[in-house]
Amino acid sequence: MSGDKMRACLFSGGKDSTLAVHRMHEDGKDVELLLTAFSKNDYSYMFHTPNIRLSSMQAEALGIRQATFNTEGVKDEELVDLERALKEHGVTELITGAVASNYQKARIDAICSKLKISHVSPLWHIEPLEELDEISRNFNAIIIQVSAEGFDDSMLGARIDAKMIEKLVMLNKKYGINMLFEGGEAETFVLDAPMFKKRLEVAAYHKEWSGMTGRYLIDKLKFVDK
Repeated sequence: MSGDKMRACLFSGGKDSTLAVHRMHEDGKDVELLLTAFSKNDYSYMFHTPNIRLSSMQAEALGIRQATFNTEGVKDEELVDLERALKEHGVTELITGAVASNYQKARIDAICSKLKISHVSPLWHIEPLEELDEISRNFNAIIIQVSAEGFDDSMLGARIDAKMIEKLVMLNKKYGINMLFEGGEAETFVLDAPMFKKRLEVAAYHKEWSGMTGRYLIDKLKFVDK
């Protein structure tokens, strides 16, 4: 964008925000800034937290500048932190990977309206199987957190591929889970995508598991030539 325009994406490194960047690029609207929240609340209402520090390597792989901001992750107060970051970086158009969460979208809509920022959600109300099929074919996205009935520790670190999609369809029918995880069922991390100049590879990790919830925490990540 030219002049004083700034198109930014609220970027977590998960499948939705990464796919949103690609959708904008396909429409000839390149994202100039990746805006990433570092929340002190592991279960933030608004922001993805597992492995978020490694989003800098995803930004490098994408070749897009990243800016970060800190938040305590307190409900509603974290929205003030987001608003401050948008103003600080002169954002005039905000891209998000919102899919179906009215809670998140309505709050970001309100902030953008207040700041006279355009809010674009290219994946809004996408059919779950449409997105999952695209992710499985063109991306390498792994599951890094699970927190829902029917999910187990075998899913931690697993790639979203055809086999995983079958499992998610089954879990949706049995437990009513949102297959795109908009209900907080899981979080993802993208290791490779069409725009990545290099792919990422997990060199070391550990898992945390407690009953029905778990995390796949990346200890070491490396770049690999494509």
